[in-house]
Amino acid sequence: MTTRRVAIFGSAAMLGSAALAEWARPTVRVSDLHPGFKLEELFPGSFGEWRVDENVPVVVPPPDQQAVIDKIYNQTLARTYFNAKGQRVMLSVAYGGDQSDGLTVHIPDVCYATQGFKVEAGRDDRLEVRPGFFIPVRQLVAKMGPRVEPITYWVLMGDEATITATQRRLVSIRYGLRRLIPEGMLVRVSSINPDQAEAIQVHSRFIRELLAQLPEPEHERVVGKINLNRKT
Repeated sequence: MTTRRVAIFGSAAMLGSAALAEWARPTVRVSDLHPGFKLEELFPGSFGEWRVDENVPVVVPPPDQQAVIDKIYNQTLARTYFNAKGQRVMLSVAYGGDQSDGLTVHIPDVCYATQGFKVEAGRDDRLEVRPGFFIPVRQLVAKMGPRVEPITYWVLMGDEATITATQRRLVSIRYGLRRLIPEGMLVRVSSINPDQAEAIQVHSRFIRELLAQLPEPEHERVVGKINLNRKT
């Protein structure tokens, strides 16, 4: 009798867990709440002192790299901006409408290395994108022969800017508790410059000027609305 009761209770617990897991499964994509979203419309072709250089061809990744990108993201955007000082900044954005596991992001640390670059000088920092509002960013340098490319990037997961897989997983769980599937956006800013410190300063100014041109809803689509990095 005791063994039978244990078996019954065990079966009930398994069924209950399965039912709970099914109930908690995210069912609504946040991306579905704003159909027609396009990266080309979100990011302006000119702002502040920056203009898109229409003469720079778009660099197409190798076929195997492109296959990975197509599997993860719904939209991608690649542009080169310049200013009157002759400074150039490359903006690369990749958007995925279904980030249900919080980990499907092709981060520059990995994708540059797979293309033959030597990736070094990686460090995490905080960037004040508007007064009192900070987001985490990751900075690194990719080298290949004479090419030295400092990079600044972050990943928007849901409503929060992130730089680690753990952060993205926590956002995914937070959304899952509301039965929502978060969207994700990788924003990468880079330039060809052997002086990383100088390049990072240009990146920071570029990002601030870009965001300053965006209305509040679009601003949140790029850097989120949760400020977890406020300096006190």
